Amino acid sequence: MPLPYPYNPAESYTRIGHIMPSSNTWAEPLTYAMNMQEAGRISHHFSRITVQKLALNAASEAHFQFEPMRAAARLLADAPLDVITWNGTAASWRGIEQDLRLCEAIEAETGIKATSATIGYYDLFARKNWKKISLAVPYTEDVTAAIVENYTRSGFEVVHAVSLGCVANVDIGATPPDKVRALLRAAAHDAADCIAVVCTNFPATALAEEIEAETGIAMADSISVTYLDACLKAGVTPRITGWGKMFDM
Repeated sequence: MPLPYPYNPAESYTRIGHIMPSSNTWAEPLTYAMNMQEAGRISHHFSRITVQKLALNAASEAHFQFEPMRAAARLLADAPLDVITWNGTAASWRGIEQDLRLCEAIEAETGIKATSATIGYYDLFARKNWKKISLAVPYTEDVTAAIVENYTRSGFEVVHAVSLGCVANVDIGATPPDKVRALLRAAAHDAADCIAVVCTNFPATALAEEIEAETGIAMADSISVTYLDACLKAGVTPRITGWGKMFDM
């Protein structure tokens, strides 16, 4: 049976490791789907930490402590990776400093370069000169407000924000496509440089070109942002089409 992608020598691959929330069901399949056009030279590998609910409380905060992250990174580092990324967006409401310190800890633990979804967002905004952001998120209003506060503190203007009110990550992943589209359309704002879909378990990734065509606004989805950022930090520029304007390099 022929393979659906090239099977090249091991040394020719750029290898990316992802630390995932345990309840996430979308980031892996969508990352693989995006990467099909680059499957002959980029590969993705996954480890998990416990994450079930996303809220501004102690139970949620406990998910994001460094030791489980380091343990997941150690497992990934058993493979010859070029970069490790935290494929979660908690620093968008906890503060970018959390992920900067996390990446330092992972690099000290493994000797492998580290990055994250939130770091990837900030780098993308700077690279594209996107300063005015509209947020489309599945979270509660207080989590959304914390994201707005952190974006503002980091120099970005949030011109509009819409949210769904979800706490359980499995509920986020179960959002029906029509409800995803409705949230993205509600996020469209004339003043926005882009719509930022902040959550790596919200199934909006494959809708980027559809929503961009409807609204005329670029869409930056967290799964796409994490994929692109990790590739760039590993030293490779992915040449993929069909996943939105953010991949126009």
